[in-house]
Amino acid sequence: MIGNQERWQEDLFVAGPLSSLIPDDHILKQVDKVLDLSWLRREVADCYNANMGRPSIDPESALRLMLAGYFQGIVHDRKLMREAQVNLAIRWFAGFRLHEVLPEHSSLTKIRQRWGQDRFKKIFQKTVQACIDADLVNGETVHIDSTLIRADVSWESLTTEYVDKAFKENRLEDEGDSTVSRKGNPKKRSTTDPDATLTTSNKGNRMEPSFKQHTAVDDHSGIILDVKTTTGEASEGKELLEQISRIENITEKKVGTVTADMGYAHTENYSQLEKRNTEAVIPVQTPHANPKNIPISRFRYDSKNEIVRCPRGKILRRSTRTDKGWFYRSAPKDCAVCPLRTRCISSKAKVRLIVITDGYESLLRARRRWQNRDEDMREKYIRHKWRVEGIHGEAKTQHGLRRAARRGLANVAIQVYLTAIVMNLKRLATLFCLFFSRLEDENRHRDILGPVESTFKQILLRWEKSFIFLKIAA
Repeated sequence: MIGNQERWQEDLFVAGPLSSLIPDDHILKQVDKVLDLSWLRREVADCYNANMGRPSIDPESALRLMLAGYFQGIVHDRKLMREAQVNLAIRWFAGFRLHEVLPEHSSLTKIRQRWGQDRFKKIFQKTVQACIDADLVNGETVHIDSTLIRADVSWESLTTEYVDKAFKENRLEDEGDSTVSRKGNPKKRSTTDPDATLTTSNKGNRMEPSFKQHTAVDDHSGIILDVKTTTGEASEGKELLEQISRIENITEKKVGTVTADMGYAHTENYSQLEKRNTEAVIPVQTPHANPKNIPISRFRYDSKNEIVRCPRGKILRRSTRTDKGWFYRSAPKDCAVCPLRTRCISSKAKVRLIVITDGYESLLRARRRWQNRDEDMREKYIRHKWRVEGIHGEAKTQHGLRRAARRGLANVAIQVYLTAIVMNLKRLATLFCLFFSRLEDENRHRDILGPVESTFKQILLRWEKSFIFLKIAA
């Protein structure tokens, strides 16, 4: 028999709570069980005037609206509020009843500007702490990587500016009281978003205006421990040591192993990690296949005597000091009669100069460890690829981080923090769902849990006095 659905008469009243219309396995319903924002009102109180103006949107409701959008990959406020008009789950998650009017999309923009990126950073750190309290973070092995975020600008907005524009109007006096102007190398920059810089992740691809996200992920369960946003041209290798310090501050544990790709293979990183007694699973940069000159790897450095020996056994001695190390210079008489001269120096040069950076010995030891890496080191680097690179892929494909939603470094940083927050909350909610599903199974079949039973009971004992557990129990 063909059914018939009456669509002409609307219901004036809906029986039952709004939450009953939302499936129990909906992501927002699961996250609501682990999300504690009771502290947020006090945190942002100084952003509002207590005696003037109309009442604002409740801070927790505003943040929940933003998070609900990012869970569904909606990063634009206008689209989010249009979806919230018809999406019962978003209404319920943000605390709006069916008859209540939702705020204007511009209100969320003003709230982000009023709070600033530092408060969103603190919200992110709160989620990290919640994951630590839930025993999701080990902190022993950390995977670090960076990824590019395409800026929200058009190609037509790119114009040429000069690196020394501050000196463009200056006049340099020459002999005879004449003047000349000076210009630097041309550099492309967007007029609509000057913070974005041209860069590329692959030399085979064209450069695009971008920002760069620096991410640190815990090996234990993929929790994002630290994120930072910079311009696209910033070096990821220079962020490594600061990221490790921030991770140790929040986890209160020493990082034992760090994995990263070749972009982090800086001599200073190897040296500092060695001093910290932290294992560096970082591939050393390989020399050029067909170098124009004999590479530095063919020269042997003797730190005890502070000399360098060339492939022919001749000595190069210290010459001048730079910010990062020492120049070693060969003797002109040695290079003049050397049979390798044409392969070692140019036709106009008289000597060979070698720069030995500070911590060069650590680099040599790291190269030997990487060349002779054991199975454990190989496994850690394999985990690095799918752990942290998988996080970047998830952020871009599921949460809209492939392209910046707004302009300016601060706005992109807030987008990065919100994305990291929802990804950590997903993992935290998954643990709770797994825990309670196992708990129900234990009540029905006490003999099926086996060795995992004690683990869940230990977690229960840690949580039973926390706000999170009390909220779920209620």
